Amino acid sequence: MLKYLNLTLLVLFPVAWFAPLMRAGLLPLFGLSEISVITGLQSLWDSDVFLALMVTFFALFAPYVKTIGLALIHFGLLRRKTLPALQILGKLAMADVFLVALYITLTKGIGVGRIETAWGLYLFTACILASIAIGHLTEKGAKRAGTNTNSRALPDE
Repeated sequence: MLKYLNLTLLVLFPVAWFAPLMRAGLLPLFGLSEISVITGLQSLWDSDVFLALMVTFFALFAPYVKTIGLALIHFGLLRRKTLPALQILGKLAMADVFLVALYITLTKGIGVGRIETAWGLYLFTACILASIAIGHLTEKGAKRAGTNTNSRALPDE
């Protein structure tokens, strides 16, 4: 069951990257612009390349590499001893959700513009949290299966 939940994340992550995280505008009279992970990254590449690289790693590569790694473990193509490294990737991915929440809080606190959260923020957060849970349950299942961390196979969940 875990391996199929994990495989759905391979589809849901790209959807979450293009989904609107928030709607922002300078004044209440004007329309709000939708901001997604991808549009945010496009803006960052123009202004701050280093920050764009960090956010690209946290928002795109870390969660997707972790999901692919867990899929490889679930199908017996990668050793279970890589689980701790994959768990670290999942925690790094959660840092991106924290940054988005921080930006929303700061913007609302300043009161210059208007910002609304959108469904993509919840989808992206749910994907990250699901990935962390799947990783934790996979690690728990690996420990239950035995102490041989070099083994590739996991019991069916």
